[in-house]
Amino acid sequence: QDRDYIGFATLPEQVHRKSVKRGFEFTLMVLGESGLGKSTLINSLFLGDLYKDRRIPDAAERIEKTTTIEKKTMDIEERGVRLRLTIVDTPGFGDAVNCEDTWKACSAYIDEQFRQYFTDESGLNRKNIQDNRVHCCLYFIPPYGHGLRQIDLEVLKRLHRKVNVVPVIAKADTLTTCEVKKLKERILADIEEHEIQIYQFPDCDSDEDEEFKQQDKELKACIPFAVVGSSTVLEVAGKKVRGRQYPWGVVEVENPKHSDFVKLRTMLISTHMQDLKDVTQDVHYENFRAQCISQISQQAIRERSKLKRDSGPHFENSISDTDRLLLQKDEEIRRMQDILAQMQEKLKATGQVGPGIGLRGRVGSLGNDLDATDVEKKRNSIIDV
Repeated sequence: QDRDYIGFATLPEQVHRKSVKRGFEFTLMVLGESGLGKSTLINSLFLGDLYKDRRIPDAAERIEKTTTIEKKTMDIEERGVRLRLTIVDTPGFGDAVNCEDTWKACSAYIDEQFRQYFTDESGLNRKNIQDNRVHCCLYFIPPYGHGLRQIDLEVLKRLHRKVNVVPVIAKADTLTTCEVKKLKERILADIEEHEIQIYQFPDCDSDEDEEFKQQDKELKACIPFAVVGSSTVLEVAGKKVRGRQYPWGVVEVENPKHSDFVKLRTMLISTHMQDLKDVTQDVHYENFRAQCISQISQQAIRERSKLKRDSGPHFENSISDTDRLLLQKDEEIRRMQDILAQMQEKLKATGQVGPGIGLRGRVGSLGNDLDATDVEKKRNSIIDV
């Protein structure tokens, strides 16, 4: 058996070691109006405090406030695996009186990161490209209302072809179990009616174990995720949990009976983070890249057409003349090389050429230099014409 062993079975371990050494990057965008608990949920997901320095604007500031982009980056390490997490927040989203263009700042930011990656990928230093592309967008839907609002539909239509959208029902503890179920059904119906493409879970392979298939099925059934976030630690039945205290009891953040928080965290971090990155690379970024290449090609065609119009009927003839002249010069060079070879043979026969570099090398080099210079001069004269 050892003699039949080649060794490529260790390739997965090699890839694993290299990936762990390099570390991972993930960018998450959170979208939703103020007061839906976006910051609290992010802190709950990643066990951090990303927004401790944030100041809450008053009502007067919110009237004229426009959507801005804020980036928070933190390095997380778990069992030797390093993750550079970037949270892209959008304070002011949906807070203005006129929310018609509230999506523009988000869309522009996503395009900007794609464009920067395309520029870096087309440059010389491709080895050290930093991936700041948005891999996932958590879109927070308010628990009140009856499905998606007009602003929600407009934003999702603008973004669903650029980023992986994962809809989230915020503050699910304000709804009963029956209300959550009805709201989910209504949101999914609105998404289907308006042909909005949210993130689709990949199908499980046939060789996957039954436990993973069941987990994947449960995650798919939870969309949109109804979540509760809290950083407060409470004591319930002798154990400490993160939750919210109410007069009637405690809502536990990580209790599957109270919210879909655990399922969202499992999907986002444990099971589908790499797939979110793959879809960003293979679908959304490739669409953007194809558009860029198409624009570059169209620009080149327009410039060629303009040059053809400016040059008139002599444009094609000038190209043909150039090719013909270059062929003639190549033929002249070959004839000169044959003459030099004959001269060297005659000199060898008379014994006038000693050891070392011969006449052919010296004269041939000089002849080639002269002809190359002549060709270059001729080429320049043709281009000038």
